[in-house]
Formats: sequence, structure tokens, C-alpha cells
Amino acid sequence: MAKNLSNLRAPKKANTGRKRVGRGMGSGMGKTSTRGHKGQGSRSGSSLMRGFEGGQMPLHRRLPKRGFTNIFRTEYTVINLERLAELDVTEIGLDDYKKLGLASSKKALIKILGSGELAKALTITAHKFSKSAAEKIEKAGGKVIVVGVPAAV
Repeated sequence: MAKNLSNLRAPKKANTGRKRVGRGMGSGMGKTSTRGHKGQGSRSGSSLMRGFEGGQMPLHRRLPKRGFTNIFRTEYTVINLERLAELDVTEIGLDDYKKLGLASSKKALIKILGSGELAKALTITAHKFSKSAAEKIEKAGGKVIVVGVPAAV
């Protein structure tokens, strides 16, 4: 059956009003305002910590803690040569990665990896290059420009 204005319908629950709690017996949510009788959650100002399991040892405390996270780690946005080969450009600067949709921000640190083949000569500016990427770029007649990583502020 074809959809037209005569048989269009709103999705389920699209026209359901807000749940108005504590507005008298006729609403179906009067008296205790859907909080039940007595108990911890029935009182005003009651809020439990995230992950509270009713006094049982919470999951995040039952699981073993292992490993180490280096908070001073430098994260690089990795880009493969095959992605750069698809682009219709001959020169790629640091500002271009964001414009081309390869990096999330202009300030992202870029590392070029050598996965894929490069047929045309490209001049590529980045913070780091893998050995294979640098070899492939120069083999194709391109140029590798390494920019220093900005000092941590």
C-alpha cells in the first residue's frame, strides 16, 4: 500500500504526554508519586552512588585492578598511505588533515603508516612517519617533511 497523507501515522509513543507525577489520585501517580511505601528511594534527597548494588560489594570493587595507564602518553592519529593515495592532492600540510576528514582536530598529532601503495608523488607533512611509509613516499618521487612535536604545556 502506497504511503500518502491519508494513511500517515505517527510512530508509537510519539504522541504520549510527559509523566506528571504527584498530581492527585486521578492521574494514577498520586499519593506516593510512584516511589512506593517507605524505603531508601522513597525519601526526599535520596541519591545513591553510581553502581550501588544495595549494600552488595559493587562490581567495580569486585573486579581485580591490573595494568598501568601512562597519563603522559602522546596519542597520534594514524593515517595509512592508502588513504592518502585516494585523495586528489599533491601536497598535504598539517591544516589539511582536518579539512580532508582524516583527523579530528587541527591540533592532532599525525603519524603516517606504510600500509598500501602510493603511485603518485606527494609532499606530506606530519609529526612522524614509519620507515616503510617514508620509503614508499620517496620511492614514488614524493617528499617527507617531519614537523617537531609541540612541547607539552
